Amino acid sequence: MKIGFIGAGNMAQAMIEGLLTAKVPSSELLIHSAHPNHYEAYAQSKGIQAVASNLTLTQQADVIILAVEPALYETVITEIKPALTEEKILASVLTGISVAQLSTAAAISDLAIVRLMPNVNVKINQGMTAITGNAASQVTGLATVKGIFEKIGSVTELPEQHFSTFVALAGSSPAFIYLFIDSLARAGVKYGLSKAQATEIAAQAVKGSAQMVLEDGRSPFDLIDQVCSPGGTTVAGLLAMEENGFMTSVIKGIDATINKDRA
Repeated sequence: MKIGFIGAGNMAQAMIEGLLTAKVPSSELLIHSAHPNHYEAYAQSKGIQAVASNLTLTQQADVIILAVEPALYETVITEIKPALTEEKILASVLTGISVAQLSTAAAISDLAIVRLMPNVNVKINQGMTAITGNAASQVTGLATVKGIFEKIGSVTELPEQHFSTFVALAGSSPAFIYLFIDSLARAGVKYGLSKAQATEIAAQAVKGSAQMVLEDGRSPFDLIDQVCSPGGTTVAGLLAMEENGFMTSVIKGIDATINKDRA
């Protein structure tokens, strides 16, 4: 199965590199973008096929993944429309562009259209991806694309009205978590650790804690209670964070992200 990427930005590269790490043959991956010097050099460095145009890519690929600037989606779909057939699957990772908008632009009733929202952790096969699709995709298209993205992380089917919430909880949240890790590390530096050592300690603690949430079965709040001894150091730290609005700040950040995505 040939997977074609239209666009060669950070997200396209993250998906491609995750698929290569997951042992998807490089011969199955195609790429084209508006900047030849960029995508051709990138394709060569990864051993994937650089294609001369979006139309040629669409003719050759079974699954076409749109990874361009959202404002360009109509232009790109108009360009590739002569090669879109019922045998193709059109998948989009474009923020803010709905399945209905993609369907209107393609104007092919039986074309499987899938909307995806991966996060950058697909690059290391630890991604979180939301997926939905049109009626035509329910036959095989949705399952095919879901199978591709399960190679590079977890996939959850979500109604499209929840995609903005997903953007905040999974798409933008790596940046929030990086900030948290960096804040922990800077506190370590304050008390004499090197930044590199403090960052490693904090990052591993976050990684292990996330894995515990996924595997233990108890809620995060229940797990907090397991760490907090009566009158101990952890509960003192938690209370200090709450006094300074830790949970409120996190929720406000999610609110701002959702509102911006919906704007």
